[in-house]
Amino acid sequence: MNSIKPDWGSIDSVFLDMDGTLLDLHFDNHFWLEYVPQRYAECHAIDFDAAREELFRRYREVEGTMAWYSVDHWTHELGLDIALLKQEVDHLIAVHPHVPEFLEALAAAGKRLVLVTNAHQKSLNLKMERTRLAHHFDAVICTHTFGRPKEEPGMWADLHAIEPFDPARTLLIDDSLPVLRSAREYGIAHLLAVLKPDTQKPPKDTEEFQAVSHFSELLPLED
Repeated sequence: MNSIKPDWGSIDSVFLDMDGTLLDLHFDNHFWLEYVPQRYAECHAIDFDAAREELFRRYREVEGTMAWYSVDHWTHELGLDIALLKQEVDHLIAVHPHVPEFLEALAAAGKRLVLVTNAHQKSLNLKMERTRLAHHFDAVICTHTFGRPKEEPGMWADLHAIEPFDPARTLLIDDSLPVLRSAREYGIAHLLAVLKPDTQKPPKDTEEFQAVSHFSELLPLED
């Protein structure tokens, strides 16, 4: 779908996802689809294809749940130090184009800027250290605090309890369609998807949601 500039005069709070939205999803895709299977194969003395098949089966079993996003879960399940493995390839962590300028413009316009991520705290810490984006946000929220991910509409009520916001005057930008649908069900009025979460892959079909290709499309902020 074509991208669209929000009506900034109708927005007070901006909720932003991290992986695939602000950051290139290539890191996560490479890590979980290539690097972890490679290291799992080495650890268990099996071939790469067999390792991928086994891991993909395990991934599917918990996809969209808190376990899927948990570094500790996968460390226990796979017998691999997932946090350490992420550090081994952290040179692949990259910020999408024009993100810093967009965040600075939001702050200058007086918007409440909140990072809301399903990423485990250990992953969040690594990525914030690598990208130096944390100082842009008024709040950084890890959904592991609530014990349920953004895919569950109840998470937004949990978030509201610690980060008061008016759903009618809130914008969420996220690359996950299930998350956008969950937010819509809760009542968040302004929703944008991301066309290219992974810069190494073709644009995704964002179905019923308007989408942004580059954050420069949302600038300048004009009421």
